[in-house]
Amino acid sequence: MKKVLVVGYGTIGQRLADGVAQQDDMELVGVVDAAVSLGIRALKEKGMPYQLYAANEEARKAFAEIGVPAAGLMEDALEKADIVLDATSAGIGAQNKKIYQEKGLKAVFQGGEKNDVADVFFHGYANYEKGVGADFLKLTSCNTTGLIRAVDCLNRKCGIEKVAITIVRRVADPGDYHRGLTNALQVDQAPSHQAVDLMTIMPEIEATGILVHAPVTHGHFITVVATPKKDITVEEAIEAFREHDRIRMVRLEDGFKGNASIFKYARDLGRPRGDLYEICIWENTIVKSGRDLMFGIHIPQESVTIPETIDAVRAALHMDKNGEEAVARTNKNLGLGAWKEQR
Repeated sequence: MKKVLVVGYGTIGQRLADGVAQQDDMELVGVVDAAVSLGIRALKEKGMPYQLYAANEEARKAFAEIGVPAAGLMEDALEKADIVLDATSAGIGAQNKKIYQEKGLKAVFQGGEKNDVADVFFHGYANYEKGVGADFLKLTSCNTTGLIRAVDCLNRKCGIEKVAITIVRRVADPGDYHRGLTNALQVDQAPSHQAVDLMTIMPEIEATGILVHAPVTHGHFITVVATPKKDITVEEAIEAFREHDRIRMVRLEDGFKGNASIFKYARDLGRPRGDLYEICIWENTIVKSGRDLMFGIHIPQESVTIPETIDAVRAALHMDKNGEEAVARTNKNLGLGAWKEQR
């Protein structure tokens, strides 16, 4: 059993802890955090299912003041781990990397860190083998992670020459107030970093894109126009997407009207926090313009990177040298694809 430590118990860290705990060949050492948050308060009320370590003495005192038991300090937890999943705020991970290096530990960083924090910019499906044995890996952002799943799926089916994307980006996660109350759309400079990042992971594909921030919280929406190397029908594209364990195909006529419908469905399924690990593609949006294929994707931003992060653990620790075997093991442990049996 490989021992995994999650540093940063925020939006992503909470979900990483849950994801690691579901793996049959990994052991969650615990979680590390630096301040009292709603997540920490909820951890206490749930009966401390995970060992909590304080990032420093100040944090340990703060936890004690609200009656939350700390199993020790971060340095104590690092001694027990084989690898660290760093889910701290952007910039903190780069500082923590020095500590991990001193301890001789491997680490996986999330999309908010700069690319130079890691040896490999990683995606479980598109470039798993590059991460095998690497000391420091960095995940793509939530949008890029989901985008690459879909593009890689088509690329394996028919080859993709280029893609053009438009991202309608949620402005903040549910519960966040730091962006304020908004009633506006904000346009970013093109090309969006997601298109640039896709080309970094998949250099054989030309990509460009536009990003627009929208005043919503439950998920991003991406439109993709993909130019295939070999002509593909809408029906063939649908079948390829249906076979992918990290993609859910949804339809308007079944009640999936938009991002809120998908979030509600995840809650109705009993998914913790209303999370989905899968991206969703509307069958109704898959159309052709000449040879080009167009479709729309829902990205559940809080949870979509969890499977790829677990893939990164497998790669870094040599748990699986073959990418297809690695993602299949992660998918099985997370229950991904199991719902297809009920179709």
